[in-house]
Amino acid sequence: MDASADRSPFMRRAIELSRTHMLAGEGGPFGAVVVRDGRIVGEGWNRVTSACDPTAHAEITAIREACRALGTFELRGCEIYTSCEPCPMCLAAIYWARLDRIWYANTRQDAAGIRFDDAWLYHEVALPLGERSLPSAQLMRDEALEAFRAWDAKPDKTPY
Repeated sequence: MDASADRSPFMRRAIELSRTHMLAGEGGPFGAVVVRDGRIVGEGWNRVTSACDPTAHAEITAIREACRALGTFELRGCEIYTSCEPCPMCLAAIYWARLDRIWYANTRQDAAGIRFDDAWLYHEVALPLGERSLPSAQLMRDEALEAFRAWDAKPDKTPY
């Protein structure tokens, strides 16, 4: 989209999705849309509780819908409009999807004010593995490396 374009209809739609689906009992008050060339190609809202899926955040569901609609796993040339600053999981998904830009309405501090506080997660991911509250340990690396070697040698792989 060009720099002078009016982006408010896209953000308004993200906000509308957040409110409508939250009031319908489908999840928290979060909505998102993915836009390409001035057209919405994916919509999402928080479905964590209704789908029994902790990854079903608005940004994730919008990215999934946009990828299906466009038949690709990469969303270069697209922007995401989200009713709230993305959490660490959604931010990572936005980077992995290669979106060009994030537009957000509420801040993470606003979310913390209604008990959606991601500060602990931002803190956790910055810690060394051994200092995180969730224990993790390496197991069976040699066997797992065989799959990596096979991928590396695979002539018909689709890099991403």
